[in-house]
Amino acid sequence: MRGSGDGWKRRLKKPRALRVGLISLGCPKNVVDAERLLGRFLEGGYEPTANPEEADLLVVNTCGFKADAEAESREAILEMAALKAAHPGKRLVVTGCLAERYGERLREEIPAIDLLAGTTGHDQVLGRLRIPITPMPAADFTHASELAPRVLTTLPHTAYLKIAEGCNNPCTFCIIPRLRGPFRSRPLEEIVAEAEALAAGGVRELIVVSQDTTLYGRDLMPRLSLVDLLARLERIRGIHWIRLMYLYPTLITDALLDHMAGSSRILPYFDLPLQHAHGETLRRMRRAERPEDLYRLLERIRRRLPEAVLRAVFIVGFPGESVEEFAALRAFVAESRFDHVGVFTYSDEPEAAAFHLTDKISAPEAEARREELMLLQQGISREKLAGLVGQRLELLVDGVESRPAPVSVGRTPGQAPEVDGITRVEGRPLLKPGTLLPVVITGSRDYDLTARIAGAPLR
Repeated sequence: MRGSGDGWKRRLKKPRALRVGLISLGCPKNVVDAERLLGRFLEGGYEPTANPEEADLLVVNTCGFKADAEAESREAILEMAALKAAHPGKRLVVTGCLAERYGERLREEIPAIDLLAGTTGHDQVLGRLRIPITPMPAADFTHASELAPRVLTTLPHTAYLKIAEGCNNPCTFCIIPRLRGPFRSRPLEEIVAEAEALAAGGVRELIVVSQDTTLYGRDLMPRLSLVDLLARLERIRGIHWIRLMYLYPTLITDALLDHMAGSSRILPYFDLPLQHAHGETLRRMRRAERPEDLYRLLERIRRRLPEAVLRAVFIVGFPGESVEEFAALRAFVAESRFDHVGVFTYSDEPEAAAFHLTDKISAPEAEARREELMLLQQGISREKLAGLVGQRLELLVDGVESRPAPVSVGRTPGQAPEVDGITRVEGRPLLKPGTLLPVVITGSRDYDLTARIAGAPLR
């Protein structure tokens, strides 16, 4: 090597940080778990990558509470296992519900898995891997609390806020309590601190989620309620929309409805896991409500919040669902005229109590019932969206749709991300994501809307 006097300098190659690639499947609650896990990796010195070929560590955060979710998770694990086999040195971690459900049996079936973490213990993943890391500044993640740094994987102006873990409901079709444990509310101050950090990072819409959102706070000492939490979240500067998901119908109280009716930030949006509308089917499902309770609930909501947007979720093909029982569900959907409906076919899971029920419905028949219910709802949705034409609404801009020509797209208060439709904004210029502005609805289709700008951005 020549001396420094002739202009040559010795250059030391800086070791790169190890890279982590994460695939997350399943519900929004799983999205939050994945974001916290990514935050811990970034805090620990890993560099996130969207390209699994570049990753030193492959992580699959699985869903596994029903057959199709399990199949999707297994496929993702096998894809990453094949990638690991083609690139020696990579490591594979599997977390989430599928890992919790099967434990070591899963690793016996897929030996390429280096570490299983289940639905808990994310804090210990780094330590259990025992991989030396290169420290790097952790400046790109949201420090929601000392326990839960997060890297958002949603749009930067929208974030899920998980307020509890687990479930107490004894639904015979569901194994979530087995996978996630009993219902456990997060401390109010911890949730508020996380929401404040999200707002400071540019989040404008909080989507409050848990397995049973209306149960929040009843297990805390002193006892709290969802209204207590909402009152605190509404004060956070920068948060303009608060959307509530997974509202178990039994606990939608008058106090909650009155609070929502008096709020300018809590959207009048109700995501209701009703599951069915025939009394005998609900009894076999071990649900607390009966058809008359559901009708009264919808009447109470619409009386207090006439502008309410209602989204309901149902299961068809449950064991013993007779032609008459399905007809009752169909009539309920037709009469109730929900804004959005999700329909799932029953999944016969060995660990669920319903597995032992007789009179199983064939898969083709269950799928035919699902398609019939969705076709009915499509007509209702088309009519309800057409009724919005000419109305002035707020719109939160999500981004740009490039085909056939670039156009800004966003969502109104009645459109939750991923599960509902979108609104396309006519004309130029293209709008910055995260912009909140007034629009007038100019057109509608089966599930989507079009609109024109009707004023300057809000707040």
